[in-house]
Amino acid sequence: MIVLSRIFWRPSRTNCPFYSTHRTIEWYYGKMKKSQNGGIDMARTITVKGIGKASAKPDYVVLSMTLESNHMDYDKAMDMAASHIQHLNETFAAIGFEKGSVKTTNFNVRTDYDRVKDRNGNYKSVFNGYEVTHNLKLSFDFDMGRLSQALAAIAGCLSHPQLSVAFTVKDATAINEEMLRSATVNAKRKAEILCEASGVTMGDLIAIDYNWGELDIYSHTRYDCCEDAMPMIGCKSIDIEPDDIDVSDTATFVWEIK
Repeated sequence: MIVLSRIFWRPSRTNCPFYSTHRTIEWYYGKMKKSQNGGIDMARTITVKGIGKASAKPDYVVLSMTLESNHMDYDKAMDMAASHIQHLNETFAAIGFEKGSVKTTNFNVRTDYDRVKDRNGNYKSVFNGYEVTHNLKLSFDFDMGRLSQALAAIAGCLSHPQLSVAFTVKDATAINEEMLRSATVNAKRKAEILCEASGVTMGDLIAIDYNWGELDIYSHTRYDCCEDAMPMIGCKSIDIEPDDIDVSDTATFVWEIK
């Protein structure tokens, strides 16, 4: 049985041999158990946050592209969008990428308006057509020659997509597991030190609290190229080594103390 309330014990110079004016040790009471006489005893617990860290070398490239079309007529705007994606698919197929390699991550159609001031100084909305935005990505194993080839193909594509390049890992399982193990070791070591310094014994592990959110597993390396230089990318290829991917996360552990 778990009690939601908790009791804080703040050490002082008189009751704690390792008193610090800058730190406060918090003792949590949460696990309840029956005593021999039938009453309720509160088992003392210690709660520690473990910090996990892990690193990995990027082995995967993600090209993110955006195609935009705008026309006063809805059907023509959609036709333009279809033509753009067709040109892009044909461009990548021409350099050896399989059909279906380019994936859609978002597709949006909206009406576009301009704010125009009339002769009386009042602003009004004027219809400016239908705007179609198509976000796509192309992913492949990291290889600078292959990357340069893909960028050169994009530079010559009639669709002229907006582009960004990111470096990541193909399988995030290993780096996630390494980080979780690191957080566990870190929390356990902290708990052992606190218990030893406090003159108590660390008991059984009672609970683990972890937020299974999605981690940002990308290298901080940026690979940028201005639009004017895009046509020249295919002429020269610079061999770069993306920075390692560093991830960090926390987990909270609760141990019984005796």
